[in-house]
Amino acid sequence: MIVLGFSGLYHDSAAALLEDGHIVAAAQEERFTRIKNDAAFPVNAIRYCLNCRNVELKDVDAVVYYDNPMITLDRFVKNALHCGADSADLIKFQHDNLFSERLMVDRILENHFGTIGKNGKLLVANHHMSHAASAFYPSPYEEAAILTMDGVGEWNSLTIGFGSGSRIQLLKKIDYPHSLGMLYSAFTFYCGFKVNSGEYKLMGLAPYGKPVYYDMIMRDFIHVREDGSFRLALAYFDFQNGRTMINHRFEELFGMPRREPESRITGFYMDVAASIQAVTEEIVIRLAKSAAACTGHHQNLVLAGGIALNCVANGKLLREKIFDHIWIQPAAGDAGGSIGAAYLGYHEYLGQQRECPAEKSRFYDTCMGPEYSDFEVELFLRENKIPYHSIKGKRAETIAELLSRDRVIGLFQGKMEFGPRALGNRSIIASANSAEMQSKINLKIKYRESFRPFAPAVMAEKAEQYFELDCESPYMLLCAQLRKDRCYDFDVEKAMEAYADDMIAVSRIPRSDISAVTHVDFSARIQTVSEETNRDFYEIIKEYDKLTGCPVIVNTSFNVRGEPIVCSPKDAYVCFMRTEMDVLCMGNFMLLKEEQEALKDDGDWKERYQLD
Repeated sequence: MIVLGFSGLYHDSAAALLEDGHIVAAAQEERFTRIKNDAAFPVNAIRYCLNCRNVELKDVDAVVYYDNPMITLDRFVKNALHCGADSADLIKFQHDNLFSERLMVDRILENHFGTIGKNGKLLVANHHMSHAASAFYPSPYEEAAILTMDGVGEWNSLTIGFGSGSRIQLLKKIDYPHSLGMLYSAFTFYCGFKVNSGEYKLMGLAPYGKPVYYDMIMRDFIHVREDGSFRLALAYFDFQNGRTMINHRFEELFGMPRREPESRITGFYMDVAASIQAVTEEIVIRLAKSAAACTGHHQNLVLAGGIALNCVANGKLLREKIFDHIWIQPAAGDAGGSIGAAYLGYHEYLGQQRECPAEKSRFYDTCMGPEYSDFEVELFLRENKIPYHSIKGKRAETIAELLSRDRVIGLFQGKMEFGPRALGNRSIIASANSAEMQSKINLKIKYRESFRPFAPAVMAEKAEQYFELDCESPYMLLCAQLRKDRCYDFDVEKAMEAYADDMIAVSRIPRSDISAVTHVDFSARIQTVSEETNRDFYEIIKEYDKLTGCPVIVNTSFNVRGEPIVCSPKDAYVCFMRTEMDVLCMGNFMLLKEEQEALKDDGDWKERYQLD
């Protein structure tokens, strides 16, 4: 049986195809349109998924949208009524999108594809049920507590549930406008970053500051109960009125205006970031304890929703040992809702049983997007008269040798990853040993703020030699501390004082023997790489380890700031040429920067991408 699930018309649209209980294809619309977090109807993503199995939409047994537009309409109307005379902005900014698109999803689908599956009807799922399904069904567990946390979906902003076999039950919820996701996004906005895009920046900024405003946030902005349930003090926010995230009272309470985007980041905003991160971690811990108590289950926890992408909170949750095991949906945000919708169609609508043991039904990696053969890559290179070298038969050794000479490499291989993390197939890789590498890649290749940390990709069997981590972390969704014997004498507070909050200078101070992937608090967002899940990437790291004695390299997504991760050979080549990357490896072909001619008529390309 074949089921198509899709998300869209909010942000980060995507599609996923399930065949006989297994996800066989999944992709985000942004990768095809080249518009980051594209909210458009996912026409290209759906077409890709169908083409993967050589089927048409009329052949699909069930088509499922990840959200219920009628319940969302109920929230919109009640929110507008509550705002009363102050509802003009809410209606202006949301009315057309809701009434012309979200309520017409079935018609939009039919207009593009001529039909809506075998039964000619579109199924809709509850938003947080889609998140829960995306977390539980692909997990390796027969049973698990489920925690979903995001901004809002229909009415819900948070749910606690329990999954067993082929069934999911949601047991507790928190409803809009009270939302941990909205709170975190409000602080993202206050610190000058883009909502629904820059939240990970706020997380990365937090270690530079001190949580001096923790008590104030817990007292004035959010009231948190012992079980993790909470209520926002809405007097400080403006999102419920359809305007910006915060109002003047928010700024007045802090005694500082919102930071202007792209302006210098001062110590004050670092402290604000540290404070809201600490609050978020505390709430997540309480909610996990509540999930264990509510379900009576302490063995397994699965997570989804945008908050589940906060790898620092995830790492702390893991160390608390509330549950024996934790599994986080790699595409935890709205894109992953397409996977959950497909699973709900398969299990709930079509009545199909989940495979047992659950290990058989899980997916082990996120590489479910487009793939290009060597023939297709070489055809692109030849047609565009691009100089290249074949490295067939010596690929891993060649790339490892280049890494050992501190070359920064664009790596394009295999199927494209699904979700926000590049895990070795659409990656920029480099040596982790150089203290200069973090600022070099940030400033000259990614064109972004110098403080943003990079993830270490480490051979799974050697991860414990470097990190205080006793489990796998294949999706970069867990932060852990470096082993103390790897750390140098470094104090971020003293360094910031010495360099007058100059984060570029601070980022260049050696912090460990793998400084390029060591954050200023000695933490790292780890990707463990195994031979079973990504042999090609593993072999590169293995060869690098042979040359250098270090089984760790830098891995960051293959894109520049504001650009989606590259999808095609053309995307990869253009990104390579726009940056100061040294080498591009596509399949079994290698391109050296010094042999390339400059791009023609590229114009001011940075203006095409919205800053995050």
